[in-house]
Amino acid sequence: MTQPFQLSDEVASALVAGRPVVALESTIISHGLPRPRNHEAALEFEGILRDQGVTPATIAVLDGVAHVGLDAEGVRRISDDEMAKASVRDLPILAARAASGATTVAATAHLAAMAGIRVFATGGLGGVHRGANDTFDESADLSTLAVTPITVVSAGVKSVLDIAATLERLETYSVPVIGLGTTVFPSFWLRESAFTLEWSVEDETQVAAVMAAHDALGHRQGIVVANPVPADQAWETTEHDRVLAEAFALADAAGVTGKAVTPFLLGTIVGLSGGRSLEVNLDLARNNVRVAGRIATAWAARQSA
Repeated sequence: MTQPFQLSDEVASALVAGRPVVALESTIISHGLPRPRNHEAALEFEGILRDQGVTPATIAVLDGVAHVGLDAEGVRRISDDEMAKASVRDLPILAARAASGATTVAATAHLAAMAGIRVFATGGLGGVHRGANDTFDESADLSTLAVTPITVVSAGVKSVLDIAATLERLETYSVPVIGLGTTVFPSFWLRESAFTLEWSVEDETQVAAVMAAHDALGHRQGIVVANPVPADQAWETTEHDRVLAEAFALADAAGVTGKAVTPFLLGTIVGLSGGRSLEVNLDLARNNVRVAGRIATAWAARQSA
């Protein structure tokens, strides 16, 4: 049987040697950032990990092949080429059609876990959309984490989503949500939301300890590490709320519905904020990558002890 993914030599070597590896998604590069800023960010995220002695494993599907770890040409392609936004359900179709796709949080987590990678850094987790009681619009990120043993570092979920419903769904799926140095769930551009977390840890070593206990108990779900954007980089709350309200009003006026709502809102918010939301997005992503690198390092040390 053909292997369902291709490991880069760098990632394969690190996994065999028990060195720390962190998975990175490609959708944030292909669909979440403007060109050429996206290529710079992709290289920067990988560089942050390498500076920590951690191997980056950026994941994407290229010409039907799922790649766990990209070479320079692969990074260029996810930055410059037009490609589908690929969730878990899209992977077999891309493979059969020899097509390319940038992997979402769900698809990245799925492929990373298949490869044996235990830590994944993203910007914000997908979740339950506002109005989902009518539209049933819920990100596959959540159902994938219910069955995928990977630790995801994120700055919570985007404030355009229904945070309360997202946390309830994660509880239903028995996915632990742990605040890193916080007892309040962050909301992407903002350090806080209205929702308190039951559990928090002080450092990455404690996250690795939770991961080990999770495994020992036979759990196969993922773990969400809620990592707030640094205080000096967060968006000012009043301005955020004003821009968000304007964006929702514009979406309603334009009749945008279904899966088109979130991309419309995010693009609109960048414009209404004068680019401020984009800068915070980059800052929190960098912060999550750094933290994920430290968690992966702590996990590797624990496994080799």
